[in-house]
Amino acid sequence: HDHSYFHSLLEPTVAGSLVFDHVKGWYTHQNEFNILFLCFEEMMQDLRGTVLKICKFIGKELSSQEVDKVVEMSTFKNMKSDPRANSMKTYEECFGLKNITHLRKGTVGDWKNIMTVSQSERFDKIFQAQMKDIGLKFIWDLKEIQSTQHGKLQEPLQENKEQKCSTQM
Repeated sequence: HDHSYFHSLLEPTVAGSLVFDHVKGWYTHQNEFNILFLCFEEMMQDLRGTVLKICKFIGKELSSQEVDKVVEMSTFKNMKSDPRANSMKTYEECFGLKNITHLRKGTVGDWKNIMTVSQSERFDKIFQAQMKDIGLKFIWDLKEIQSTQHGKLQEPLQENKEQKCSTQM
């Protein structure tokens, strides 16, 4: 694994602050703009429910067949094979990192297989310092979604509910 991305992510003056500032910036203004927060883990748990959530948010009604098509085109397998969704350019141009794909495995919790214990502890410390002031609960494992939502998104769009998201490395 190329740990240079991990190190650049956690540098306060490089990519790390960009990632944390990006999430905080959008999240803190979610009520001022037309912003829908979607989380990778929820999409992996219930892709169809996430598509329906997007449809409701943008006010678009789709037939069952149209929803099926969107769901199929949005699967990890299809997104990974689509260069429009899985560009390496950003990593090369912004961070000088080569052979980094935006979409890696399509699994939740793979950080456990990549980070050492000390890296995980370092990430936790920086993450807590950076994200402590926002009400966004991050999900690190699908079991957390299952315990809070009984395994599925309860409704296509849940208003006034604590947002749950994750960062993917």
